[in-house]
Formats: sequence, structure tokens, C-alpha cells
Amino acid sequence: MVFFELGPGDTIKATHPVDKGVFSIGTDANCDVRLRGRGIMDVHAHVQVQGRVVVIESVGDKFVVNGRRTDRHQLQQGDILDFGTVRLRFHAGPRTRDSGVRSGVGGGAGLLSSLARFSEALAETYEIDRLLETMLDTIIDVTQAARGAVLLLKDGKIQPTAARTAGGKTAPLAGLAISDSIVDRVLQSRHSIVVSDALSDREFKAAQSVLDFHICSVLCTPLQTKGELLGVIYLGNDNVVNLFTEESREVATVFAAQAAMAVKSAIVVQDLQLTNQSLTAQIERMNFGSLIGASDSMKELFKRVDKVAATDINVLITGETGTGKELVANELHRRSPRARGPFVALNCGAIPENLLESELFGHVRGAFTGAVATREGKFAAADGGTLFLDEVGEMPVALQVKLLRVLEDRRVTRVGEHAPRDIDIRVVAATNRNLSQEVKAGKFREDLYYRLNVVRLELPALRDRGEDVVLLARYFLRRYSEEMNVRARGFADDAVRAMQLHQWPGNIRELENRIKKALVFCDGGVISAEDLELGALQTGKIEPLVEAKETFAASYVRKILAINGDNRAQTAKDLGVDVRTIYRYLQREREEDDAD
Repeated sequence: MVFFELGPGDTIKATHPVDKGVFSIGTDANCDVRLRGRGIMDVHAHVQVQGRVVVIESVGDKFVVNGRRTDRHQLQQGDILDFGTVRLRFHAGPRTRDSGVRSGVGGGAGLLSSLARFSEALAETYEIDRLLETMLDTIIDVTQAARGAVLLLKDGKIQPTAARTAGGKTAPLAGLAISDSIVDRVLQSRHSIVVSDALSDREFKAAQSVLDFHICSVLCTPLQTKGELLGVIYLGNDNVVNLFTEESREVATVFAAQAAMAVKSAIVVQDLQLTNQSLTAQIERMNFGSLIGASDSMKELFKRVDKVAATDINVLITGETGTGKELVANELHRRSPRARGPFVALNCGAIPENLLESELFGHVRGAFTGAVATREGKFAAADGGTLFLDEVGEMPVALQVKLLRVLEDRRVTRVGEHAPRDIDIRVVAATNRNLSQEVKAGKFREDLYYRLNVVRLELPALRDRGEDVVLLARYFLRRYSEEMNVRARGFADDAVRAMQLHQWPGNIRELENRIKKALVFCDGGVISAEDLELGALQTGKIEPLVEAKETFAASYVRKILAINGDNRAQTAKDLGVDVRTIYRYLQREREEDDAD
């Protein structure tokens, strides 16, 4: 639509095209139709468009329409309006702006259609900034507001998060013209408020923000879903009074309720992304290559690995099953001068005895039944790199002799062949057995033990690594939730407690497998103790300090006894106690076994 400013003889001096649902007329620079003349107020009148109905209403002083003085009039094509010394002619033309959502306010079917489109638009993104812009643009258009803002609760404080003006333009958050008093009232009551003229309102006219910003029409509605208050939507127009009606309030409430669910989802996704980034950064800080840990025992292990890796000496890695011995061997290789060479692993306990020699040294065609082709062994395959012999304690004694010879001579002879070949390898061995006891029992060669055990790296059990349990659990959760395409936010408190109480006999391998299984079967986005099949531990008993000391002492005595080959006198001497103390711990252990 257009207002033509007329001069003498109805000549057109200026045109004032307007493409808004609500606009103002006056001398103020912020008015949509700005006039210059005598007898005109800063904001003289405002115009409201509802479908094809256009209504003009005075803000203060009356105006003249077709020769009659009035304060309200429904404009018709060609109407002549006098504001002081300025005369305008009204021309109703088609609006270029899409008013489909706004026009739906007056009709139920149109409103439902607008709400459906609104919901579809919100569902297209989880980006909080984009979502808030879409929400504000739509609600501003529906309610015919001049501007709007979203204020979200963060850590108990309300903060401006997005601001837009009519026409889909971003407004700066700094210095927003909003009434803190009105926002506080909505937050406390959790109900929408319509203020027709804040400067004249009995409750809010004395508020400093109202006075400072000359606030007029305000519609403020809460953003809440399932009883949770997220913030408020604040809509306003500082040039027009009586803009918002009861119908506007109801419509804004409906749209805000729909928007709140999308906003909550976006906030959850954003928090997950931030949490994931934080966990990733935390894990990276605690990474030592492929090894993860922050406990003192792991930090000490990392130091030893870093020093030993630079050398070419043989290393023996000890520790319980599932503690990650192969990962440590791989890290030794990766940090060594041999890193560009091959890393070859062989589990000595997984291969039948009659095939193990061939696996290690290779064979020529016809060397034995089934040897249909010549084959290189693991030693040859690892030439120039590192050979990892896992569960070396399982190796038969007869084969240990041949292994010792290879380690001494650095030459390997294939089965069925007589000419040895030189090899350049580093051997890293691993076992979960106590090889010193195996040596005393005659099950492992002493000379081979000392050849392998140049440097020993002992891996702590998971139960002895403190908070590393939770750190590793979060790492596995992030890794496998991505691989399985399962959305999991983290661990419930009962799951964390249960993981800390569990003894983890299977160590890291057990933890990894439990988390994989939990991701498959969990119903919600949070892993519980029941999902980990550790539900019985969530209320588990925490040992008093005295009992914990006794438990540790008994375990330590057994450990030193094993080192000393069950020599009780030597163990008592090493521990600085009377030999009767050793007998006491052994007697208690026997009694506990009998009770079981």
C-alpha cells in the first residue's frame, strides 16, 4: 500500500510505500511514514493491517479523514487524511511481502497451516542460532510485532540470546530495548503478558527500563516444555500502543509451546556436542599415543615406555589378561627408530605346539606333511621392525631353546632348511604368568627369561587405576556410539559408582565389551548400571579404611611371597616383619578359602 503526500491542486509531492502489518505515522525518525509539518506529533497514529482490513488509530491527537475529525477509521481506497499541515491520500495496493502466516491469525484453518509450516521449519535444524532466528521471524510476523527477542535461562540467569526485527533482520543483542520488569513477571508467573502501553501501565510505568527505552506495546510469553522453563520470547513495538490483543497472546502462546520443544532439543544437542568436545580434549590430553590413562601408575609407565622405546633392547611386558599389553608393545614400536618397519604380533598360546615352530621360523616346501609351499615365518616378516610374542610363557620348553638361539645369534633357520639367514629385529614379549616362578618350576628356561627380561614393564590392573576406569569408559562410549550410530549422552550416576566398585577381573577388555553390549541394549540416552550388568554394585559396600588396609596388606604379602618363590623367611625379611606375621596372613587366607 502507498500513502501519497499531496500539495496544492492534489499534486503529489512524495510517496510513502509501506509493506508491513503494523506501522506508525509521525515526525519521529523511527516512524514508518515520516511527515514534516506543523501540528504533527512525534508518533501521531499507527496503522494495523489484518488481511484486507486496514485500520488507522491515533496515538495522541486526532486526525482528519475526508473532512471529519476522528481518532479511529477503517481506511478505504482514496481516503484523504490530514495530519496538521500535511495531507495524504491512501492507496490500497497488494502487499509484496508474504503474509501467509500472519493472515492465519484470523482463521483456525490458516493458523493450523501456519503452525504446521512453523513446526517443519523448526525440525530442519538443531543449530540453536538458526532455530531461534526462524522462530522469531515467524512469531514476529504472526503477531505483527516490530521486533522480538529470545532470552534463555543459563545457570539460573536470563540472558538475551537472539534478536530480530520485522522483515527478518538481525538486531544487536547489546542495548536491547526490553523491560526487565515485564520479563521478571513472566518468569515468576510462567504466564504470557500483554502490556498495551507500558508508559501508562500502572504496574510497569515506573520501571527504569520502560522509561529509558520509551516502551509501548509488549507481548512476553514463556518458553517452557514438560514443566521446564527455558526462557521467554519478548515481542514489542515502541511506536504503537494497543498493538497486541488477547488473540495475539493466545497465538503467541501456541507458537511458543511448539517452539519450546525444538529449542530444548537443540540445547540438548548443543550440550552433547560441547560435552563431546570437552571429553575429546580431555582424553587427548591424557593420551600417550594409543594408551589412555591419568593415574600415577600409568604416568610412570608412559615415562618408562618413552625411555625404552628409543633403544633396541628386548622388553618383557607383564600384567593380567586384558590390561593392554599389545597396545604397549605397539607404542614401543611406534616410538622407536624401527617405526617405519613392520610390527608383527604372534600369540604363542593360540597356536598348536606342532605348528608354532613353523609360525615362528617359517618352513620350506616338503619340510613336513602339509608343507605344500615355502613360507616365511614371523621372524622374517618382522625383519627391520618389531616382533611381539604375546603369552610367551605358553611356549613349549623344546621351542624355547630354538628361540633363545635366534635371540643370541640374530639368525633364523626355516624348518627343513639348513642355511640360516640374518635378521634385524627387536623382540618384545608379554605374559600374564609369573615367569620367575615358572623358571623355578622348570617350565621356562632361565637363560631365555633373562634374555627377554632386559627391561620389564608391568601393567597395572584396571581396578588399581582409580579414575582411569571412568576415563576409559567415556572413551569407549564415544568411540562405539559413533561406530554403531547410537546416540548416548553418557553414564548415569549409578553406572559410574558401579564401575568404580567393580573389580574388573577381565580388565580393559571386560570394560570395553560391557560398554559395547550396553550400547546395543540400552533404552535411553544414558547408560545405567543395569545396562552394564553391574546393577548389584550400585549400592555396594565401601570397605572401612582399616579393612582396606588389611586387604591390601594380605595382597602385598602374597605378591612378595610369589617373587621369593614362597620363601616365608626371606619375605618376612624383605617386608621388615616377623615371620609369624607372614604365617598369620597365610592362615587367614586358608580360612577364607575353606569358608568359600
